[in-house]
Amino acid sequence: MKKMYYLSTCDTCKRIIKELNLPSDVIMQDIKKTPITVKQLEQMHELSGSYEALFSKRAKLYKEMDLKNASLTERDYKNYILEHYTFLKRPVLLYAGQIFIGNSKKTVAQAKEFIHV
Repeated sequence: MKKMYYLSTCDTCKRIIKELNLPSDVIMQDIKKTPITVKQLEQMHELSGSYEALFSKRAKLYKEMDLKNASLTERDYKNYILEHYTFLKRPVLLYAGQIFIGNSKKTVAQAKEFIHV
């Protein structure tokens, strides 16, 4: 599967999409317009190994809800991601059995290298 989960209103996502120069067969899903499903999240979890890895601790709601002082379980991370799109660390790229999560320079470089081999 070749799929990118992103937010069309996010400048960082836009920059990364442009930088990756994704092939036309990559399915683009704006998670604000088309929320991720349980099945999609479980597929991401299978590749990443944890819901925490998919969870954004930079989200404004994370601070507003004071979640940093809560003891969150994997189940909590999953539920928060499904509850509100802002909790998914973005962008998430699924490409040929690999997953690339987030916007760190290292992650983007790895994705770019993997795609254009």
